[in-house]
Amino acid sequence: MAVQSWPAGTVVALATHGDGPHVIPVSAALRAADGDVWLALARGRGSLARLRADPGVAVLVVAAGDVAVTLYGSAAVVHEALVDGVAAVRVVVTDVARHERATFVIDSGVVWHWTDEQARARDADVNAALVRLAQTA
Repeated sequence: MAVQSWPAGTVVALATHGDGPHVIPVSAALRAADGDVWLALARGRGSLARLRADPGVAVLVVAAGDVAVTLYGSAAVVHEALVDGVAAVRVVVTDVARHERATFVIDSGVVWHWTDEQARARDADVNAALVRLAQTA
């Protein structure tokens, strides 16, 4: 199943189930060559507990390059300690809802940057580790 890619650094929205839908922004997300989605989540996130209880998730991506999709699938924690305090999650994509239309174009997604140098460096480490994990899976 072809899945659109998105620019590095794109913030996606992860929706999990629980006592109702829960949606969080995720700053470390990538699409693997096989179409799966890889996410890095802080181990204290309630989303990890929710996806362990119910692995059905949705990942909304709105990004530069006219990317507007929701990816549905089954999520699993595949590495408890991607880096200290961060777990790696693999979403096996089973369905794609494409949202692009001839009447509009997505020029950009969420634009953000780290204001703390330590947080920026940690995010770079998390993203590099996620890329390495996705490439070896």
